[in-house]
Amino acid sequence: MITVLKPQATDEQRKQLVSWLESQGVTVHVSKGAYQTVLGLVGDVSAIDMDLLKLLDIVEDVKRVTEPYKEANRKFHPEDTVIKVADASVGGGHFAVIAGPCSVESEEQIVEVARRVKAAGATMLRGGAFKPRTSPYAFQGMRAEGLELLSIAKKETGLPLVSEIMNENHLDLFEDVDVIQVGARNMQNFELLKALGHTRKTILLKRGLANTLEELLMSAEYIMAGGNENVILCERGIRTFEHYTRNTLDISAVPALHEMTHLPVIIDPSHSTGRASFVEPMALAAAACGADGLMIEVHNDPQHALCDGAQSLTPDQFDRVMEKVRRVREVLV
Repeated sequence: MITVLKPQATDEQRKQLVSWLESQGVTVHVSKGAYQTVLGLVGDVSAIDMDLLKLLDIVEDVKRVTEPYKEANRKFHPEDTVIKVADASVGGGHFAVIAGPCSVESEEQIVEVARRVKAAGATMLRGGAFKPRTSPYAFQGMRAEGLELLSIAKKETGLPLVSEIMNENHLDLFEDVDVIQVGARNMQNFELLKALGHTRKTILLKRGLANTLEELLMSAEYIMAGGNENVILCERGIRTFEHYTRNTLDISAVPALHEMTHLPVIIDPSHSTGRASFVEPMALAAAACGADGLMIEVHNDPQHALCDGAQSLTPDQFDRVMEKVRRVREVLV
């Protein structure tokens, strides 16, 4: 249930109403916008008399929320959430670009790539230390050593770090990581999501290979229900009958999610297509349809990459993509 307050409602009146509602056994989340304040009621709201609420002088409207996700619901939080990661911001008109190799392979590699993507305009550095792979014989990442190399690149460039976690037992290793990524395969690893809900790290949550948008938001709800509201959603392609591309990029997920939730939504054109030649057009489409950012794989030597070289851009290619993305955003603004 949500309660919309009238613009003239005072802070004291709002506090009194919140106190009364909480005495009825529900949790109240206050969302104060520029023109409107919304109270989101979570819990057993059956005891709350909607008609009585509507009669209060400071109440403009009362609505029941039928969607199972509450914290992530735009009805609870009408204005876009802006998430700050160091000097970077995502959402609410702020466009973020996360770039770097699929996996960390050496200090020289990650530092070189970090310098190049920062020079091109990237706002965060991605790099995999723990790699979930379909084959148990494929390169699984450098693990803790990879995270240490990412920290070196962070010191060299100042870029905030984004890296994927596989197990809640590894949380202590991610102390220097600014944004913890939950990959597509772990989108419904609910125990992991609960553990991340008790942290204050920003969480980048990727949509699963065959999951609906509502299921994605329910996974975000697991994190937010634990008290961590710093969640970024990522569309990275879904599995369809088409085999020409690695996955099928659901570009319509961006406007759809913007209607459903206040959380930032970014696009990963690298994993969604699996082909470096398709990254640029998909990145431009993402910018044009209103995505809040991009996540792009960049490798200094894609042909010899230990992971996903076919979908990785070279630094020079990334430079060109960034220039074109800037042009598209200038037209939209």
